[in-house]
Amino acid sequence: MKRWHAGAAATLAAAAVALFVAGRSTAARPVDLTTTGTRYAATILIADPAPGRITVEIQVSEGDADTVTLSAVMTEMGHSTPEIPATEREPGRFVAVGELFSMSGVWELSIRLDGPAGEEQLAVRTLIT
Repeated sequence: MKRWHAGAAATLAAAAVALFVAGRSTAARPVDLTTTGTRYAATILIADPAPGRITVEIQVSEGDADTVTLSAVMTEMGHSTPEIPATEREPGRFVAVGELFSMSGVWELSIRLDGPAGEEQLAVRTLIT
């Protein structure tokens, strides 16, 4: 009987390690995307890209944006989110907090920037898992 217990314990330990490794490999990786328009250039940083409430950092590297808002569209499923205003934390660095993605999948993220150079909307696509 003791052999059976040792074998079962080894099998359970191997299964636990496999689940741990599989769970770590499927975890969402941070999103770091840059997009450029005619008036502005921006980098989008999402540390934990997942459905639900998230924090998004927008770094404006070209142009002098006074306001920044974000919205997202999943065209394949017909989903869209209302605009989320971003708060300027320091010159060129904005942070938006809200529910941007309602489910996993490919989303188009729209960044609307406005400032002395005028308004421009930039877009990037990203996979949310």
